[in-house]
Amino acid sequence: MIKLPEELAYKDFKKLDIRIGTVESCEKVEGSDKLYRLIVDCGEDEPRQILSSLVDWYTAEELIGKVIPVLVNLKAAKIFGQMSYGMLLAAEVRDECVLLTTDRVIQNGARIT
Repeated sequence: MIKLPEELAYKDFKKLDIRIGTVESCEKVEGSDKLYRLIVDCGEDEPRQILSSLVDWYTAEELIGKVIPVLVNLKAAKIFGQMSYGMLLAAEVRDECVLLTTDRVIQNGARIT
């Protein structure tokens, strides 16, 4: 028998605040083999810092300028002594991580619905 994932009501999906953001800068987190510290413009008053384990799949240079969906209302987390204020959305393809992106120009801060 196939095990289906847990179903969520539409009202639960609406709790997620996913916005379009552009990566402004990216650097490796000191002391970590897998983490980048990204500064992402999500159309807010100030860009947000997000830590993400993308070192195995992207160079820092490749990430700068990428336009990606960002979960902006995820509870902040302290990782390697730094705060992370969101999560980049990606797909797992076999053993690879692939960032989601857009097929058209979309302004930072546009909400995913």
